[in-house]
Amino acid sequence: MAKNAKPGAEAVASTSNFIRSHIDADLATSKYASRTWGGKPGPARAHAGGPPDAAKIRTRFPPEPNGYLHLGHAKSICLNFGLAQHYGGACHLRFDDTNPEKEEQEYVDSIRDAVHWLGFDWGPHGYFASDYFDFMYEAAEHLIGAGYAYVDEQSAEEMRRNRGTLTEPGRPGPWRERPAAESLARFREMRAGQHADGSMVLRAKIDIASPNINLRDPVIYRIRRATHHRTGDAWCIYPLYTYAHPIEDALERITHSICTLEFEDQRPFYDWLLGKLADGGLLARPLPQQIEFARLNLSYVVLSKRKLIQLVSEKHVDSWDDPRMPTLAGARRRGYTPEGFRRFAERIGVSKADSWIDYSVLEDCMREHLNETAERRIAVLDPLKLIIDNYPEGQQEDCFAPNHPQKPELGKRAVPLTPELWIEREDFSDNPPKGYFRLFPGNSVRLRYGYVVKCTGYDKDAQGNVAAVHCEYLPDTKSGTPGAESVKVKGNIHWLSAHAAVLAEVRLYDRLFSAAHPGAGDRDFLLDLNPDSRKTVIARVESGLREAAPGTCFQFERHGYFVADLGDFRAEAPVFNRAVTLRDSWIK
Repeated sequence: MAKNAKPGAEAVASTSNFIRSHIDADLATSKYASRTWGGKPGPARAHAGGPPDAAKIRTRFPPEPNGYLHLGHAKSICLNFGLAQHYGGACHLRFDDTNPEKEEQEYVDSIRDAVHWLGFDWGPHGYFASDYFDFMYEAAEHLIGAGYAYVDEQSAEEMRRNRGTLTEPGRPGPWRERPAAESLARFREMRAGQHADGSMVLRAKIDIASPNINLRDPVIYRIRRATHHRTGDAWCIYPLYTYAHPIEDALERITHSICTLEFEDQRPFYDWLLGKLADGGLLARPLPQQIEFARLNLSYVVLSKRKLIQLVSEKHVDSWDDPRMPTLAGARRRGYTPEGFRRFAERIGVSKADSWIDYSVLEDCMREHLNETAERRIAVLDPLKLIIDNYPEGQQEDCFAPNHPQKPELGKRAVPLTPELWIEREDFSDNPPKGYFRLFPGNSVRLRYGYVVKCTGYDKDAQGNVAAVHCEYLPDTKSGTPGAESVKVKGNIHWLSAHAAVLAEVRLYDRLFSAAHPGAGDRDFLLDLNPDSRKTVIARVESGLREAAPGTCFQFERHGYFVADLGDFRAEAPVFNRAVTLRDSWIK
């Protein structure tokens, strides 16, 4: 069972959907009631790992350790772990490490970290495809001996040609009817390293003319001399994912193997393979069942692993955890939250039909959660000096701002007021447009949490830019005092003491792509990169923010939600990333 899952972790699974209906029907008929871990005696028991438990259902999340998890994986993680939690089951984390040329321990570690960060724990059920390499080899020998597999020595081009097309059936190659003993001998030679990479493969023998191209004798083993990140050089042949995945499910007693829709056409092979191995006594029944759902199609991002690798390798982004990247590592560094992702998964639901989800839905979920949880702070991103000419020289007093307006139990913090302040440059105009209620000569505004001030003039530098604004304050109008409402003003502006505020680097992140569907048609997706996806400003922030723990989120009043950067934040040099604006800035 998913242990230590955060509240709401099962939300996506507790909402009615076709997968839940399927599981409810299986539980009603007690389809898997007798299926304890390890099953009946035999090879399956010998190769299954982990302690016995009484899980009602078993799901799994099976990533390839050849990259970082992206936003689409968040939906699958929440679904699989959420279902297991909802039904009192178990969800396994299993790494599909059948392609040794692309796998690294770095990716294994990042995937584990991302799943934990989202609020889920697989407990003792953490596995690798490579845990089952010995059994997969035994199963392949069984298929050869039973006449369900053969070694094919055609070239890759010959196999492609003879396999047919979507409209033309395949044709048998010259090795399809070779005797089982001959195929078995060749397969053992492959295992012993006696043949070159690409010189031969093991294929399942199903139906070369099938309308489903996936049943036209798919390749299940190939020769590949590459050092594996776990097994080293023990193997020079490796199973294909379509062969390995159903076997892994069966050995781990998975009940519901939940996949995305691109695996729907693979389901007949999944069922065929497990059925043949169960008939041969290698696997115990009842067998796992594959159920497909629509993957996440999100606008303004690319989720292709090839394209994500290109973004990193060609330095269009800084790293896999660049806050603009649609990876979970990047989202975390940007200030997105696990709760926001779980809310997003619940909101978009589970469907059988492909559809596009606008990126604003994800941003709204993050915005809603951060609004509930993030404490408020003041930051001035484009500072302009405000001088209160009639405020006593050297005097300082505290004004008090709530840490969260909807959570009075979080208390208030002191914000020091001094004769010189920083305000946002946009809060002053020497030529105000109609309807402008902030500072301009002769106008009065309230310093939020402080006094009403009246603008008396301004200074310009040699280039003609406004360098400082002058004002006078009304001593009897301090917020929270009886005279606060004695003077009515329409404007209310933010400020920080020029003496007490500290410098901070603030990174204003936006969407990485400016097109809803990057690379649509034949267009190079890199041409759709948003040149304004990151802007960096040197801001003034409250001095207390120097003590923020990296990863802590705040609302910078008026500006949005920001997080203390996980990588670069230091007390002597604070760095904050904008997670999301206060409102959707992409609404046309």
